[in-house]
Amino acid sequence: MAYSKKYTNADFYKDGKFQQDVAMKAMKDMFDFYGIPFTELMAKDMWVTDFGLGDFEHVGMGGIFWINDPEYAYFAHAIYLLPGQMIPEHAHVKTEYPAKHESWMVEKGWVYNFSEIGEESSNAPEIPAVHGPVKSKNFVVQKVGDVLRLKKLESFHFMMAGPEGAVVDEWACYHDNAGLRFTNAKAAL
Repeated sequence: MAYSKKYTNADFYKDGKFQQDVAMKAMKDMFDFYGIPFTELMAKDMWVTDFGLGDFEHVGMGGIFWINDPEYAYFAHAIYLLPGQMIPEHAHVKTEYPAKHESWMVEKGWVYNFSEIGEESSNAPEIPAVHGPVKSKNFVVQKVGDVLRLKKLESFHFMMAGPEGAVVDEWACYHDNAGLRFTNAKAAL
């Protein structure tokens, strides 16, 4: 049995306003299916975002930064994606800190892991209209246990969950929000 989509934008928005409590409920529903305990730390520090694009059903995510330490330059993050949900295309550039280098491992479900590096892949999933065009045309299907790394520093990339949603672990050097660049100028945390 596979997890399937249970919520739509009709659930996530009321009078045009993003309902974070409903988005959190959707994430907890996915956690229940996958047997992921919702801990006190998650209740305190987990977040959900539609990146200001108003289409959480298709472009958004949940997450928690387990650690983001500038002194020792390391970062651990859990990425939560509902079925078919996409993180907006982005890159991490150098600031006073080095450009963020990342590696990811899928824990539950699977994702399309996109990069601007490499030849265009065939049979790509449709990019949600609200996102607009992307530079990242190369993808691999990343399944449970697969570990991938960013192909090149400061390159554009993104993930899109398959139809079962996804839970992805990420490890990286320090994440400096000042170095985050989205291809869609309207996208923001």
